[in-house]
Amino acid sequence: MDITTITDDSVVVHDGERVERHVGLAPDTVHTLGGAASGTTVRTLPRPPGELLCRFTTVNDVHFGEVEAGRLDEHSTGPVRRVPDGAEPYPEVMNRTAVAEMLALEPDAVIVKGDLSVDGKPEEWAAFEACYREPFGDRLHVVRGNHDSYHHQDAYAGDQTIDLPGMTIALLDTAIPGETTGRITPTQADWLDAVCADAAGPVIAMGHHQQWVATVGGRRSETYFGLHPDGSDLLDDVAVRRSALLAYSAGHTHRHRVRTMSQSGIPTIEVGCTKDFPGTWAEHRVYEGGVMHVAHRMSSPEALAWSESCRTLYAADGVDYVTYALGSLSDRCFVIPLR
Repeated sequence: MDITTITDDSVVVHDGERVERHVGLAPDTVHTLGGAASGTTVRTLPRPPGELLCRFTTVNDVHFGEVEAGRLDEHSTGPVRRVPDGAEPYPEVMNRTAVAEMLALEPDAVIVKGDLSVDGKPEEWAAFEACYREPFGDRLHVVRGNHDSYHHQDAYAGDQTIDLPGMTIALLDTAIPGETTGRITPTQADWLDAVCADAAGPVIAMGHHQQWVATVGGRRSETYFGLHPDGSDLLDDVAVRRSALLAYSAGHTHRHRVRTMSQSGIPTIEVGCTKDFPGTWAEHRVYEGGVMHVAHRMSSPEALAWSESCRTLYAADGVDYVTYALGSLSDRCFVIPLR
């Protein structure tokens, strides 16, 4: 049994493939749940002050074209999950559910933070476009990830500014063509600084690769799996100078995790993948006085059947995937205050 989502007025519980929704709750209040979570207490999120100005959603690591989940490399022992011969590919199942659930919210924008494909093949991007572009149209904003640029492709490349009511999103292209790791260049940091300086309200930066964050006794690594430490520091430097910048949000790691930047202290966020466990998309509710970040586990029967089957991925490689990917409730659902 997992309490997967909390908002200011609701709690969602997943018990295997069964879903319970507790709604109509008071904000910022401890509630005792019934049902599968009987006796469990949980505090709803505080509602940021002021009017709700807009709502936008994000996904990442959707991986159209992927045919097996759980393989780190050719030496991985798994377990590796595949669908039966002739069955619909699981990226189609998972992303169709994500689209349907996001559509129901009528978001002002949908942001896809990279890894649209498994290898950047035209047919993989075509499958992505067929799933996402038709329902969302010009509300869809996309940037590439490492899987989309392994062969030095330039589709979905470049930084973008997305202006919404009460919020500006700075979408950064963090990919290094041909590489798994990512970067933010000095030119990109200057661009982000200018976006923050010109924005009428708060800014959230987004990209595919997660940030390197200095820790006590930690070591800078030239081969860090996410953003290179130099670019990570540049991102933090912008946040120190520009109080409009509230957070940085990424994918890439297939996990839910929130840390704080070393100097500015603002959140640096990782959102779990859409294509397997826990099967996630994220909602951002922008209020006059802050932003509510809410991760949703997809709940259609076919999506839950697949994601539940992926709980043991990487077990033979020594990974507790449920703990790693799901993170804590506070890694998934929280309020980002204005600065």
